[in-house]
Amino acid sequence: MEDHPATGNLLTVSAPSGAGKTSLVRALIERRTHLSVSVSHTTRPMRPGEVDGVNYHFISKQGFLEARASGEFFEWAEVFGHFYGTAKTEVASRRAAGNDVILEIDWQGARQVKAVCPESCCIFVLPPSISELENRLTQRGQDNAETIRRRMAEAQSEMARWPDADYLVLNDDFERALAELTTITDGLRLTRDYQSRNLAKVLEDLGHH
Repeated sequence: MEDHPATGNLLTVSAPSGAGKTSLVRALIERRTHLSVSVSHTTRPMRPGEVDGVNYHFISKQGFLEARASGEFFEWAEVFGHFYGTAKTEVASRRAAGNDVILEIDWQGARQVKAVCPESCCIFVLPPSISELENRLTQRGQDNAETIRRRMAEAQSEMARWPDADYLVLNDDFERALAELTTITDGLRLTRDYQSRNLAKVLEDLGHH
């Protein structure tokens, strides 16, 4: 009988804008080859330095709405007037190959994923303080004062959703936060449910002795 990899885990990583989730996830997947980030579709304009198909699949609003209507998205959300969504096919193919898939999405998307896929793991990244979050957004230099004000208001609302998460990671020290994130993802591959799929042949053999 041919060996098949166990279906990969599905993780969502959410955080208010500026909390550092993208940098953490990028560093995490460099540490672990079995992890990959699902590239979302978005209708927002491409920012300097971004690459279509790497950072996002950039799509027109009309194209997004058509794809949503035909049920192509695993989850979707509207954030600051732009649409974001995760394609079902991308998640399914990666998990079927045995890779753990990370979705970098807001709490609305994470809640949708949890409803469709209860076994998914929801991780929420917290900034050390409101003032530090505002500093990071300002220093990033991507947004004007009005956009930063709006992002800060949204951050307050988002951070109130932390009880929905399975794990909380405080990003006050990057290396420590990265170590905690790595520990969570490693631990998911040792759960009974995952190992029962991964070690099916061994468990079957042990059951006969």
